[in-house]
Amino acid sequence: MSGRAEVTVGPGDAVVQRLCARPGAVVSLVLEPRADDRRWTAALSSAPVFVQVSGWQVDGDGTARAALRCAGTRGGTAEITVRAKAPDVAGAARVAFTLHVDVLPHTTQG
Repeated sequence: MSGRAEVTVGPGDAVVQRLCARPGAVVSLVLEPRADDRRWTAALSSAPVFVQVSGWQVDGDGTARAALRCAGTRGGTAEITVRAKAPDVAGAARVAFTLHVDVLPHTTQG
């Protein structure tokens, strides 16, 4: 995948997914409202040098959105984890969705 793309995750979808992208690609991650009482709270990248998470927002209906920006020239792997928790329960939010992003540089001839 290169350029721009959208990944939408809804209730019942796999909680772990994979995506291959080219350097410079921008992925819009859309997380539909959860079926349980937990709410999306944050998205984090395990390797911001390869994939940065920006523009995190949660709409009034519970839909969460983030932009995933792949490195401009480098290839590598990042794990994007999205946490969720019930609003009235104490404690830390837990990982509820994981997107493995492989940034694959363009091949060069030579």
